Amino acid sequence: MFAQLTAGLDFQATALGVRSERQRVIASNIANADTPGYVARDIDFKQAMAEATGGQPRLAPSTAGAPRAHPAHFALPGANGHIDGTPAELGYTVQTQPAMDNNTVDLDRERANFVDNAVRYESTLRFINGYSRTILSAIQGQ
Repeated sequence: MFAQLTAGLDFQATALGVRSERQRVIASNIANADTPGYVARDIDFKQAMAEATGGQPRLAPSTAGAPRAHPAHFALPGANGHIDGTPAELGYTVQTQPAMDNNTVDLDRERANFVDNAVRYESTLRFINGYSRTILSAIQGQ
C-alpha cells in the first residue's frame, strides 16, 4: 500500500536528480564558453530517466573518469555524470557554429537549455510539493 503511494513520488525524485545533473552539465558548458578546445556536453533526459528507472540496460561505466578534450585538463569529481551514485552517459552536443579555437559551446543554445531545464526542475519541485500536501491532507482527514 505504501509503495503505491510513493511510486509517483519516487519517479519525480529520480527526475529531479536527472534535471539537477543536467543543470550542472549545462552550467559547466557555459562556464567553459571561452576555453579553447572545450567540447560541450549534455545529458539526454529521456535516456537517463529510462536508465534510472530500469527501462533500458545500463552501459558499463568508464573506470578512467570523464573523457577530457586535452590530456592537461584536470578530471573533476562527478564530471562523468553520476546521478545519485549511478552513472549517466554524457553525450556531446552537435556543433552549430564553427569556432577558430575548436570550442563547441553555443552560448545562445546553452542559455536556452539552462532556462528550459530550470523551469522543468521548478515544475518537478512543485509537483512533489503538491503531491506531498495531498498525501498529508488525506492522512489528516481534511
